[in-house]
Amino acid sequence: MNIQLIDIYYPYVFRRYGSKYNIFRDLYEKDLLAIEFRSVEKKLAHRIKKIVLANNEICYVTQISDNEYYDVLSIGSLSFFKELAKEIIAIGDEDIGLKFSRLLHNLMSYDKFKIRIGNKEFNMSRAYVVGILNVTPNSFSDGGKFFEKNKAVEHAFELIEHGADILDIGGESSRPGADPVPTDEEMNRVLPVIEEIIKSNPEILISVDTTKSKVAEEALKAGAQIINDISSFAFDPEMPVVIKKYDAAAILMHMKGTPKSMQNNPEYKDVVNDIYDYFIETCNKAEKFGIKKLIIDPGIGFGKKVHHNYELLNRLDEFKGIGYPILVGLSRKSFLGKALNLPVELRDAPTLVAETLAVKNGARFIRTHNVSNGRFAILINNFIENPELLIND
Repeated sequence: MNIQLIDIYYPYVFRRYGSKYNIFRDLYEKDLLAIEFRSVEKKLAHRIKKIVLANNEICYVTQISDNEYYDVLSIGSLSFFKELAKEIIAIGDEDIGLKFSRLLHNLMSYDKFKIRIGNKEFNMSRAYVVGILNVTPNSFSDGGKFFEKNKAVEHAFELIEHGADILDIGGESSRPGADPVPTDEEMNRVLPVIEEIIKSNPEILISVDTTKSKVAEEALKAGAQIINDISSFAFDPEMPVVIKKYDAAAILMHMKGTPKSMQNNPEYKDVVNDIYDYFIETCNKAEKFGIKKLIIDPGIGFGKKVHHNYELLNRLDEFKGIGYPILVGLSRKSFLGKALNLPVELRDAPTLVAETLAVKNGARFIRTHNVSNGRFAILINNFIENPELLIND
């Protein structure tokens, strides 16, 4: 059973939920929150509905299967939902009540969240830039440019100079259709680069983009502090053990299948809900291993059709309910190119637009090739939210 904030005020989202719950009123025009409880036992579903209606708020219930489980959609104010969580606990279902309270806490506290990685504290009242460094011959945007160690290290310091807060180094391409790289080859690509960067400046924060626990362990030994696992531990069950051992941070990403197969006609019942439920499960697994420093990435372009990516970008704020910072990687991706009919080399401008929207909608880490533009996206949002910073312009 999962509970999720739904951005029902978007007309296309309302139409979808209106069909599901047989809603015929234009509720999306009101300034209200919508919370969905999924897979609730029949008795509790109707008790929740009774409480909501008794408080003159709005509630709908629909059966989702023949085994007596229901989805419940409640629409109301934040203050009402706080009281609803208490009442659910009072009627005896502490588990759902506490889950609901945690969701509300996550939503209200998202911008106050802090995460310490290495010697650096990241405050979620603002966003940060993660510079991409591909030490590969075949990555979709810059494959081969920085495959040689000295060029890779030189580019790493250029990214830092342009404002990258974190470097994300990858030795295996995850472009659609890409084949996996042997472990030894991946280590031979990334470890010399990490070692040279740390040797020159041990304060630089390095993330390693890998799905292999052996690569992760050697990278962490060499000085990396973050493991960016596009499989969220699915490809290598030893990965969480290694991350816990080194007290590293982990970026968990959603992907359908593997890079080789992920774009073979991916389908979702509801792309946001499906990925939300995925993160509830994967974050719970990580927490059970004792991993506390988590960042979630909805995986734009990884097993999604073009329209899926735009919906994820639009409804990104719903993932705040998970309780961990959101990272997005939009840089020069095909969902921009296909929609605008642009080749890779002309996608920096639309990337900047998409990254600006992502920060506005809750992204707190922007993984990007063009670090300068990523900083512009963050600064523009900061000035919009805090215009008093420019009062002496």
